[in-house]
Amino acid sequence: MNERKGLPLWLKIVTGVVSVALVAGVAFAAFWFIRLQSNITKAPLSAAETRNAGDALANDKTDRLQILILGSDTRDGKNSEYGTSEDSSGYGHSDVMMLLDISADNKRVNVLSFPRDLLVDVPQCTDHTNNQTFPARSGVMINEAMAEAGIGCAVDTVNKLTGLEIDHFMMADFNAVKELSHAVGGVNVCVSDPVFDPDSRLRLPKGDSLVEGEQALAFLRTRHAFGDGGDLGRIKGQQAFLSSLTRKLKSEGTLGNPQRLLQIADVVTQNLTVDEGLASVPSLLTIGGRLKDIDVSKVAFVAVPTQAAAVDLNRLELVEPQASQLFAALRADLDLTTPGATSTPTPTETPAPQPTATTPAAPAYDKAIQPVSVANGSGVATRAQELLTVLTGNGFTQAVSYLANPVDQTVLYYGQGFADVAADVAKLYGIPAAQVQEAPGVAGVQLYVGTDFTTGTAYGAASVPSNVVNQTASDAVCQSVNPLYIDQ
Repeated sequence: MNERKGLPLWLKIVTGVVSVALVAGVAFAAFWFIRLQSNITKAPLSAAETRNAGDALANDKTDRLQILILGSDTRDGKNSEYGTSEDSSGYGHSDVMMLLDISADNKRVNVLSFPRDLLVDVPQCTDHTNNQTFPARSGVMINEAMAEAGIGCAVDTVNKLTGLEIDHFMMADFNAVKELSHAVGGVNVCVSDPVFDPDSRLRLPKGDSLVEGEQALAFLRTRHAFGDGGDLGRIKGQQAFLSSLTRKLKSEGTLGNPQRLLQIADVVTQNLTVDEGLASVPSLLTIGGRLKDIDVSKVAFVAVPTQAAAVDLNRLELVEPQASQLFAALRADLDLTTPGATSTPTPTETPAPQPTATTPAAPAYDKAIQPVSVANGSGVATRAQELLTVLTGNGFTQAVSYLANPVDQTVLYYGQGFADVAADVAKLYGIPAAQVQEAPGVAGVQLYVGTDFTTGTAYGAASVPSNVVNQTASDAVCQSVNPLYIDQ
């Protein structure tokens, strides 16, 4: 009887090596998965009672993705050296607030900054940890939105302000910046003059510097050292820092290097709070994977258009119609690096109320004497004048405008005998037929402009405002130092 031969020695060795490698690989993956997963802290995505905070609004791998990034000013634990617990209350204030907007095709990224001093309306919010509900507030600094009911209230506030629907959030504390800057080996920044800010502890020589740890944090935190010492100078400094960080990660191939990515993920997740939908290692790695191939010239850093608030010159308010135009462009997913880019309005049926076949055709009318008006219910003070120029430029030279109560939807009203005039006016603006209505109380034609028509002259269209991008990630920008903070 023939004895069964054993496996060749070389095959035994190869089999053993492969087995060991597989076990080691599984153990390595399990170690990092458990470690990173245990690092993650979670919080509800929304503070509204009508939205399930655990619902995913988008497919993180394939859809357009919007993530609200916040920096917390809490002073507990490792952050105690930056102030006392009395410096922040409740959930703390959002020291930094940026919206990261990734296009579905991974070819564009917008990073929209909201100044902490911006006055906004905060919706009613419920703290889901204790079910305590806080009433809506008006004219509140945006960085206070999360102080009472948590991060979800900040998300709801930005949704209300922009008309967007944010998919996720990430909130990091002071220590996260220090650890991240160490993990990447420092970030290159530039200042126009030697600078010293005793409040943030920022001290840098003129020109380029590699900052990490405390100096990286100081560069991001300084509220007085750049520009005119206001919040907008601070935002430009933050955007320059992130631009430099983006270039470094891209040039070193970090986002495509699993080992480096794991090291950075370990640092980040120890200092990070995210929503339920993002609270897993695969979800976080998906975000990194989507960003690794983006052209840095298409990473646009934008600040919400603001001006000194009328009620308090130390606070900021939106500049209109620029802010509404920016938000409309974001909702339409336009390329912000292409000023003037316009979306195509949704096709509608011809908005022309026509006479019946048995009615004799009316004689041509004289546009110059028609009673046409623009009722501005958009909430944008300058809106009526912008739309009025369309009428006067097309022959309706006696058209007038006036302020009206805010309404949600734009409607074109016309009185008896003015259907033909209404049809022509509707055609000028692209008003849908369903929003052209006969109203016996109207003398002539009235365009009642709502909050759905705050920009442009074509209803339903959006366009990219000029000069909206502060810089792209391909730009190396040197920060202009506030003369009061030049280090002599």
